[in-house]
Amino acid sequence: MCVLNLLPAAMDVDDDQRLPKRRKTKPGMQLQTLPNEIIVDILSRLPITSLVQFKFVCKGWRALALDPLLAADMQRSCTTLAANPCLILHCDFPIRNHLYFVDLSPHNQDRDKVRRLHVPFQTSMPEFDVVGSCDGLLCLSDSLYNDALYVYNPFTMDYIELPKSRQYPDQELVFGFGSHPKTKEYKLVKIVYYRNTSSSSSSYTRARRVVYPQSDVQVFTLGTSAWRSLGKIPCQLVRRPSEALVSGRLHWVSRPRRYYPARRIMSFDLGDEEFREVPKPDSGGLNRCNFHLCVLRGCLAAGVYGNYGKVEIWVMKDYNVKESWTKELSIGAYMPKSLKRKLDRDRPLKIWKNASNGKVVRVLCVLDNGEILLEYKNRVLVSYDPNKGKFTDLVFQGIPQWFQTVVHAASFNWINTLP
Repeated sequence: MCVLNLLPAAMDVDDDQRLPKRRKTKPGMQLQTLPNEIIVDILSRLPITSLVQFKFVCKGWRALALDPLLAADMQRSCTTLAANPCLILHCDFPIRNHLYFVDLSPHNQDRDKVRRLHVPFQTSMPEFDVVGSCDGLLCLSDSLYNDALYVYNPFTMDYIELPKSRQYPDQELVFGFGSHPKTKEYKLVKIVYYRNTSSSSSSYTRARRVVYPQSDVQVFTLGTSAWRSLGKIPCQLVRRPSEALVSGRLHWVSRPRRYYPARRIMSFDLGDEEFREVPKPDSGGLNRCNFHLCVLRGCLAAGVYGNYGKVEIWVMKDYNVKESWTKELSIGAYMPKSLKRKLDRDRPLKIWKNASNGKVVRVLCVLDNGEILLEYKNRVLVSYDPNKGKFTDLVFQGIPQWFQTVVHAASFNWINTLP
């Protein structure tokens, strides 16, 4: 949808010919004369692809699009509207990393097409992982050398490289990225698990699973110039980035212990920078070993894996209230037709390194029509109608063969308080 179609053109009428005749006015003049709340309402209803083109209409519209106050108003407007998100697809198969996006906005005429995103710093960081998404910003980490970190807006191409933090010779990393609604600060959390190289270097290759007994929690606040160390973390987390940002807190799932196989939900408050355990119900699916976290309608939720690809969805209606955990629905086993064809065709291929540990399905978000968006085997997107119990395979032109989906709120947001 073109932005020009949403704005009334100035018209004059010729008395002789009685035909409408456009008055020559600059397009930027028409929009800038409207009240700010009307501008925000118009722009918030456009897909991100139209908003990107919006900047190139004229200098006036470009200045308006880059206005930080308007960007903040648009961000708040988008969060209050029940709109479909933008999906970022991260693919590193077969070799080179790429980012793609799908705009599910109902006003987007090309919503069935996948478009590739340009990563302007990829020459210096060819292999990367997606740490997280927050307010239109993506955080990427170097997956080869674990020393480079970038924050960038994939639709404005603004980006910054973060300062280097302390490295250990033998380490594993867990990341988290987000902001707190009160402080408005964006923070990157880097949890380093390491061990002394002199302790058991000879048993490294013989060990079934390497144990990293030491830990160091490092935090970087965007707008500052240095990392801060908060000391140790009291538990071992699953080695993947934070899966849910709710109420200014990042959330991870802990690794099972030898005599306590149940996994815990751990949170990190980006305000007071403290780790806390999120209570789980005494009985039910969350006491099983395998589940992943997500955000559904702004609430912390969990997808609990069952047998044969089944999954239960549990939602914490009131944050940090144990009794508010509710089993929303159970999704039965399903094999997408396109996935079956891909598995039959590509069976000899090795498993992609970012595959979700062999799990069949991952819960992504709730669409504006009430359907649940699911990702199957890092290869197919499916919507599930809980009222009809119906699965619908989503077909997109140009979708990569392997991918990991990141739910993203696309915007022109950027950080202005840089060092």
